[in-house]
Amino acid sequence: MSILEGIRVLDCSIAMAGPFAAQRLGDMGADVIKVEPVTGEWQRHTSAGGATGNRINVSFLSLNRNKRSLSVNLKSEEGRAVLYDAVKSADVFLQNYRPGVASRLGVDYDTLSALNPRLIYVSMSGYGEDGPYKDRPGQDLILQGMSGAMKSAGRAGEPPTPAGQYLVDAVTAYCAFEGALGALFHRERTGEGQKVEVNMLDVITALQMQELTVFTKGGVPQVRSEEPHAHVYIRAPYGAFQTSDGYIIVAFPPLKLLGDILDNDTLRGMDEEEHGFSRRDEIYRITRDALVTRPSAEWLDVFAEAGIWAGPVYGYEDLVNDPQVAHNGSFVTYDHPTEGEVKAPGFPIRFSATPNEVRRGAPLNGEHTREVLAEMGYDAARIASLLASGAVHAEPGT
Repeated sequence: MSILEGIRVLDCSIAMAGPFAAQRLGDMGADVIKVEPVTGEWQRHTSAGGATGNRINVSFLSLNRNKRSLSVNLKSEEGRAVLYDAVKSADVFLQNYRPGVASRLGVDYDTLSALNPRLIYVSMSGYGEDGPYKDRPGQDLILQGMSGAMKSAGRAGEPPTPAGQYLVDAVTAYCAFEGALGALFHRERTGEGQKVEVNMLDVITALQMQELTVFTKGGVPQVRSEEPHAHVYIRAPYGAFQTSDGYIIVAFPPLKLLGDILDNDTLRGMDEEEHGFSRRDEIYRITRDALVTRPSAEWLDVFAEAGIWAGPVYGYEDLVNDPQVAHNGSFVTYDHPTEGEVKAPGFPIRFSATPNEVRRGAPLNGEHTREVLAEMGYDAARIASLLASGAVHAEPGT
């Protein structure tokens, strides 16, 4: 038995953050029904990185496993009636429409909670559902820029440094996932549903708990160095350093110890807490000039023996083939009926009594429309009528 078996989720979200949150619930065993427009969710038609598939874009494939697809026209009265019937037996409803759209479609919290007071309604937005920025586009890189985080790494005078992943989207997804679980636990205690709001601006702000408290309480300004440095609030050396055959990470080693390894009297005589910040450009240059003389593997062996924190700089090929990643089972592999073998990151939380599994890959648009409607009590004639009117869509042959 999976940990969320018996929980039904209606996923009305698009793009990355919402579908990722819903997929996490599905990975834990929830029955996630992806409620899509009859033309299919936006991500089906827009590829990430140019990676398309046979019937399903890879970006959609990556965010929608362990879901069934119910394809409904919510702009029609018949389509909304179908959704309202689905809501009556649902536990979680998740949406990331632009503020105001849910109300216009008749799927806002007040409307749906009146149908099902036990419903957990998770609403995701860029900046919040009201306020001066509510209508601004909630896009990952825009929020990264607004967060201040881009000025916490890199060189003074150089352009801001974006994260190497869709950071705000991913963390927003996890906060929505966490919020849904918390609200479900509250409902177990009280029997009451509730609305859960998550916005990207608050999420990326909260992610910088240490940095922003160092700034607001500690009064330490966010000042970048002349040389590359991985974070303004971590002492040197801290970053990626070139070796004779690649790059390695070195993370704030004791300066005297580093001086002994590099045979450098200047480092031996430095105070870590004072000079690790005030002389970080000098420390960077000393470290840089020394590390470039030997290959990565040699330095990593030396640092490991000395107890200095260091590690390799990987590309994706290296990560996928790493022995610890293989040991952890960090990736799952499964067969998809139209896309073939799929290898993708798995679920990173392990439960000893309720293990997770891939029960199905990303669905085709409307692949489960007939199945879900039948479970809701609709007979064959009514399903046929809804299909004929365009209120719902079903994948041919299903």
